[in-house]
Amino acid sequence: MNTLGIYIHVPFCGKKCSYCDFYSVCYTKQQAELYVGAVLRNIRHYADTSRTVDTVYFGGGTPSLLTCEQLAEIMSAISKSFALSADAEVTLEANPSTLTPEKLRGLRSSGINRLSIGVQSMSDRELKILGRSHTADRAEKAVLDAANAGFTNISCDLMTALPEQTPDSLAASIERLSALPIQHISAYILKIEEGTPFDCRDVRSMLPDEDETAGLYLLMVKLLRERRFAQYEVSNFAKNGFESRHNCRYWKCLDYLGIGPAAHSCYNGKRFAVERDISGFISSPVQEVTVTDDAPCGFEEFAMLRLRLAEGLLLSDVEAHREEIVKKIPPLQKAGYVCFDGERVSLTPEGFLVSNSVIERLIF
Repeated sequence: MNTLGIYIHVPFCGKKCSYCDFYSVCYTKQQAELYVGAVLRNIRHYADTSRTVDTVYFGGGTPSLLTCEQLAEIMSAISKSFALSADAEVTLEANPSTLTPEKLRGLRSSGINRLSIGVQSMSDRELKILGRSHTADRAEKAVLDAANAGFTNISCDLMTALPEQTPDSLAASIERLSALPIQHISAYILKIEEGTPFDCRDVRSMLPDEDETAGLYLLMVKLLRERRFAQYEVSNFAKNGFESRHNCRYWKCLDYLGIGPAAHSCYNGKRFAVERDISGFISSPVQEVTVTDDAPCGFEEFAMLRLRLAEGLLLSDVEAHREEIVKKIPPLQKAGYVCFDGERVSLTPEGFLVSNSVIERLIF
């Protein structure tokens, strides 16, 4: 396959969330203009019209802080530098507070056809604890405005195991969110990242314990399934046909090119990463990268990524390791962590909860 996904890391935020460890800096108009110029230079540097780009993903940060004109300029550069597929999935991550009807119409005109909206919760109390700038009503309006602007592929982020979150508050968030015109939900268990403001005793004391976290996760899986959001990956749920095509590139070891500070790539047989430094990115003629793996997607990585997907690992794809894997399956199957039909091994929702341990037992 000669297809390619392009990831653009937009490192700007209006305000840093207390739980977030992603690379971002405070937005300024001047720096954003310089950043876009650097993105355009890099797109032209990597130009290869023999590669068909079928997914583009603007992640962050808060990519929706860029103007529609800037996004259109980036998309134009991609279409001139690569063979941009007519049905390419083009995703923009967005904060609900940045989305207005006018902005959404502009995003559609700039080439964006999929939104990933950072809702996180439909509980105002939980949103306040997270330090989010929007309310549940504002998030709902952003989704409805997006649908009215013509978006038919809308994803929302949902977080579980939040401080003081209960099964009832999670169920209420899912009920309200799933009633909106959305097709995809990315649902993440809150992880306290070292060095963030949430990395403190007061916050940790408010978190659900391990058993409560497991209960919240399994409740979420059940409620989303009942609302026709099928789990296709550890943290991702979609209505039929609306799985994230770009993110599936990561899990299936397909090529993607990352541009921007902190962006990662798996491209032309190597994995490499850009420094977490916007000044360096802006000042360099071409982004400086560090090769992190010069032979990616070997057996262990391939199997590990496939087991993150609900479809699991087809043993015929790793024939040389079939016997050793099959020997390890029975105790995991008995514990309810995996399913096995003789040819394909996949994790159950309970297995996804402890996926790192289960995958380690199977393939290492």
